[in-house]
Amino acid sequence: MKLRGVNMATDTGVTYETKTIRAVRGMESRTIKKWEADGWEFVSQSPGKVQVEITFRRPRPKSGRLLWIIGGGVVVLVLAIIVTIGLVSEKNTAPAKSANPTSSEATASTSGQPSAETTASAASRSSTRDGEVLTPENSPEFATVLALTDSCSPDIAAFAAAHRGRTIEFSGSIAAMAPHGNAKTRYDILINAGDAASAPGPAFQFRDENTLNDLHWVGPVPDTIGVGTNLGITAEVDRYEDRSCLLLLEPVATAVR
Repeated sequence: MKLRGVNMATDTGVTYETKTIRAVRGMESRTIKKWEADGWEFVSQSPGKVQVEITFRRPRPKSGRLLWIIGGGVVVLVLAIIVTIGLVSEKNTAPAKSANPTSSEATASTSGQPSAETTASAASRSSTRDGEVLTPENSPEFATVLALTDSCSPDIAAFAAAHRGRTIEFSGSIAAMAPHGNAKTRYDILINAGDAASAPGPAFQFRDENTLNDLHWVGPVPDTIGVGTNLGITAEVDRYEDRSCLLLLEPVATAVR
């Protein structure tokens, strides 16, 4: 992603800033929709072999510096008020709290041990996170993400951030496949959830992977794979890219369905 032409002026006197986005071929409409929702106006697109350069523009703010200065002053004033109120409140309540401790506070200071409810809650959270593979069946959150019709939805970015490093498992299919850069045996593989090319859910991608070794095949290793190949995917969540609307995965185990 790059900015250019930030001082471009029109006959109406409006100055525009422009932005050029690179998107995987086949993802142009999703990318255009995402940036138009953020207030950018589509200008043009230039297709390449693997990626498409899409240019957007929007009016350049005239008084950004003034707004920044005013906003900064308001923030400083609010922080000063909060600090003052906090100091006054602490000064007024500290003696009473010291003189009349609650029974729960007294118990905690005497025993030095967490309550049974706290221990049980922590154990429950640990058992639901450690070593569990997320699937649409055991994770309503993952099932909801797989049902989204917008691959640029902020819900996908939130899911990726919350579960980075976790392992997920789902049925998918190859929607697009192209060499990674100038490599001969390494590929960028676009994966949809489900069997159809137009299936809902995130635009998953295996990036810079060797199809023989890096996909960690389970069961028979196929002679070839390509667009339309149905796969059983087990992978680790890497990260979500805002500019391309891609959710990057690291393969853990792959099987042909």
